Amino acid sequence: MLSCASVKPIGLFPATPSGAPDYGDLNYWAAHPDKEDSADRVPEGVSKETDLAEEVDVFFLHPTTYTGKKGHDQWNGVLTDEKLNERTDGSTILYQASIFNDAGRVFAPRYRQAHLHAYFSPDTASAKKAFALAYQDVRAAFKYYMEHYNNGRPIIIAAHSQGTTHAGPLLKEFFDGKPLQKKLVAAYLIGMPVPKSFFKEIKPCDTPSSTECFCSWRTFRRDYLPPKEITGDQIAVTNPLSWSIDDEYQPKTKNQGAVLRKFEKILPELVDAQVEEGVLWVNKPKFPGSFLFRTKRYHIVDFNFFYLNVRSNARLRAESWLKEMADR
Repeated sequence: MLSCASVKPIGLFPATPSGAPDYGDLNYWAAHPDKEDSADRVPEGVSKETDLAEEVDVFFLHPTTYTGKKGHDQWNGVLTDEKLNERTDGSTILYQASIFNDAGRVFAPRYRQAHLHAYFSPDTASAKKAFALAYQDVRAAFKYYMEHYNNGRPIIIAAHSQGTTHAGPLLKEFFDGKPLQKKLVAAYLIGMPVPKSFFKEIKPCDTPSSTECFCSWRTFRRDYLPPKEITGDQIAVTNPLSWSIDDEYQPKTKNQGAVLRKFEKILPELVDAQVEEGVLWVNKPKFPGSFLFRTKRYHIVDFNFFYLNVRSNARLRAESWLKEMADR
């Protein structure tokens, strides 16, 4: 986790003169089927089918990329910051959103994300305002998507870290126990602790092909439990090597392939996985330069350790949802 100890956010400011992004403008989408973007790419040797693009959509919410670089001195990022947008596109959109391009059309809105410091600041009132502004944009983007692009398609919600912070309320507001839940293929709520009882009707997925459910995990090195974080049996944890919610150990031979620093290169059988006390444990990975990989918190690669497993699972759930509809 990057440190923001030296950053002193000083206030909110609008991304546009009106104070809100115009989601009718493709510039306010990091990924969109009507333009070429990083979410369209695939690693070398990975196939990308187009059949589900006409039937299923993916709404992806990216994690925090506004972390303390030069100019990152406000509570919320500005959407016209070209360097920030390039950083978002070249990191999370490429390495995470691209996972889902085999399961449907990928939509990823830019939003006035809260500064990373908002998660740790003692100024909780300002931090709360920063997250509220970010969610305001996420909500507006989803409403615009539903009104102009969805056309009745089923939806995968995918998110990581701050994206998951906003995806939870989005699912509660628009899906949980509401008619739109029937259109939910699945939600991938990764990188944040999600209680099993967080939703009224949306339950943790318990099989690889379950639909109208959610998957969630946070990844740590085996034998390490994070201090001062929510852990325990009340937290929903999915094992992405089995797509079960039990604590059965899954060997790395079930790991189809990870994607780390080199996007083009697939690293098969990189890590194993096991659910333990509200988190996901994996072995320390071995790859060129891994001796420098000393962290015990694998937050940044929650998705990427399991790139191909998540990719194939998203497609499986989409196919399962479509089959269930055809059989009704």
